[in-house]
Amino acid sequence: MRTLTALSVLTLAALPLAAQQPKTHADSMHAPMHADSMHARMHADSGHAMAMDHDMMVAGGGTLPAGWAGRTDGASGATTNVKFMTMGPGLHLTLGPATILYRADDAVSGPFHTLATFTQTKAPTHPEGYGLFFSGHDLAGAGQHYIYFLVRGDGKFLIKRRDGANTSVIQDWTENPAVVKADADGKATNMLEIDAKSDAGKVDFRANGKELYSMAAEPADIAGNVGIRANHNLDLHISGFAVHK
Repeated sequence: MRTLTALSVLTLAALPLAAQQPKTHADSMHAPMHADSMHARMHADSGHAMAMDHDMMVAGGGTLPAGWAGRTDGASGATTNVKFMTMGPGLHLTLGPATILYRADDAVSGPFHTLATFTQTKAPTHPEGYGLFFSGHDLAGAGQHYIYFLVRGDGKFLIKRRDGANTSVIQDWTENPAVVKADADGKATNMLEIDAKSDAGKVDFRANGKELYSMAAEPADIAGNVGIRANHNLDLHISGFAVHK
């Protein structure tokens, strides 16, 4: 028995290290997850790695109010899993994938001010951002460009720039007491503004009347489409959306 034990030890030592390791779940997977339907990687705006939640299937999705256009973050950009409709004096948005929504009439060529009040009606699986965007160009094409301002249920805000498939951070997720946090039921209401009109040469970002961040207007390239951006699996009521030129 001692001889057999020694031989077993010698045989194991001779094996490559990889062969001695137990197989992981990843080793047994036969195909990658589809990027548009499963958040198997860090969501671009959520800051949560390996958020393994599907984009929700939204009943009645795919139609937008008259005059509105939309694009999702998925490869196709299709809004088939987005429900955006007029409800009372405002608009109601139920997602699926992260989405931008805009109207051609809201494009600006110079100083502007936009605002809207967002009510998150229920808690998503992870904190997800919602808000406004500006400087929109080629929004239906491969070279899409815009700058967006989001808040989320944990009281943080974010400002980012999108260029094609890439995004870059202007201001990373930062907590600010002006942002209303979601309550125990996941509900929160925030009035958001992007103001490139009141203070010459600057773009100010506000929540509930208080400035969160300011940047120079010229690098921001303020001209372009202005609209709404909301992330994965949110349910929002939006009131008072307007663009003042």
